[in-house]
Amino acid sequence: MPHPRNRPPRAALAALLLAALAGCEAAPAKPSAPPSDAAPAERLGLMTSLPLYWPLGTGIAALADGTAAVPWQRAALERAYAIEPLDTLSPIPGLTPDAPETDPLAGLDRLAVVQPRGLSPADNVALDKWVRGGGRLLLALDPALTGEYDLPLGDPRRPVDAAPIPPVVARWGLAVAFDEGQAGTVRAEMLAGEPLPLALAGTVRIADPAAADCTIAAGGAAARCAVGKGRVTLIADAGIFEHPELAGENGAGLSALVAAALR
Repeated sequence: MPHPRNRPPRAALAALLLAALAGCEAAPAKPSAPPSDAAPAERLGLMTSLPLYWPLGTGIAALADGTAAVPWQRAALERAYAIEPLDTLSPIPGLTPDAPETDPLAGLDRLAVVQPRGLSPADNVALDKWVRGGGRLLLALDPALTGEYDLPLGDPRRPVDAAPIPPVVARWGLAVAFDEGQAGTVRAEMLAGEPLPLALAGTVRIADPAAADCTIAAGGAAARCAVGKGRVTLIADAGIFEHPELAGENGAGLSALVAAALR
């Protein structure tokens, strides 16, 4: 997917985000209720190229000894969920011919796929099957990330600047487009009753109404679909996952949006 020709530099865009938010009263963060001590945290699968679970550039030693810092996004989400990071969605073969496969989605009711590096054909099949069986999916596919990442293009640790649209999106009757001429400003929308600030968002449309029961939301930047026994919320933007300024105090806006999208 092409990048906008008139897109401002990321540092300038970050300043625009801050300026826009300073005068924006349409997207206050709702206070999140503290989790019950008696109830275990609900499991949430997470697949992403963004530094949501570990900080960007974290070394193996820091991961191994537990000294790596916790990103603000993870801290916000872990107030409600026990996050299970995933590298694949499709079954993993056993180490020996007789060993059973491992299904990374087994036992998960909720899954967030945020700016993934790309889904393999097997991942697409597994994701579709999981959703139709009753899974709740939040899928964020940003056509033009607005965050700053101090890694060169081509570095495998760098987040995907423009999310590839997996074929399963079309299977659910949806299509995602991007307006290269849009202004580099923040706009405030609502999704599932929660504020959703958007920056250089894509546009979601229903391409095949017979494929699923979908409704366009958030001013055209999102869709909510009933697919089989499950539900899909597709957002064509990931700014709220990148910028703490967009996510509310201590990420409360982010955690509230994710919870609402996964209901």
